[in-house]
Amino acid sequence: MRPRLVVFDVDGTLSDSQHHIHAAMTQSFAAQGLPAPDLEAVRQIVGLSLPVALARLAPLADAGLIDALVQGYKQSYFVARSAEPAPLFPGAAEVLARLAARDDILLGIATGKSRRGLDNLLAHFGLGAMFVTRQVADDHPSKPNPAMLLAALAETGVAAGAAVMIGDTSYDIEMAAAAGVGSIGVTWGYHAPEALSAAGAGQLVADFAALEAALLAPWGPR
Repeated sequence: MRPRLVVFDVDGTLSDSQHHIHAAMTQSFAAQGLPAPDLEAVRQIVGLSLPVALARLAPLADAGLIDALVQGYKQSYFVARSAEPAPLFPGAAEVLARLAARDDILLGIATGKSRRGLDNLLAHFGLGAMFVTRQVADDHPSKPNPAMLLAALAETGVAAGAAVMIGDTSYDIEMAAAAGVGSIGVTWGYHAPEALSAAGAGQLVADFAALEAALLAPWGPR
């Protein structure tokens, strides 16, 4: 039996980072003399690569201002928050450990975070060894472009039909569809369940126990 690939988003799926992200956005915008975006606006761009996210939050900004906002965000997020990464959602670490221990499942990540940010979070929570493929914004176009998932499939040798994407935003679900990969939307994150369904999520789950059950049920080629 060949292993199947389970790919996780991070922000809003594994890690409850919305307040860290909003605080860093607030500081970055303030440094440029701009009013801060509200929390709900920030929640809607979580998952996108940083330049794309900031262009949506500041649609009138030119390329120079977007670059300044990007750099300000990075400085604020990593200097002020790297020592204490955002918490994991309840049940995340335990379910990941059980899945990683199985011979029939490989775990991966596809995230809009930078590699530095991802590595810092995984090291802090002791999760690094669990993931056989880590796809980050440094190396790929922003979601929902399928590049991250296509790279994860190529790196692991798993066919698209034997893979599933787990995410909390419509960007994750749309990326999965573009890559020919199944998807499960989690409803504890940053986009509404209705948005996940509209994007084409194969199913929705409300907690990590339900997610684990869905992943251990028959799905994809065996």
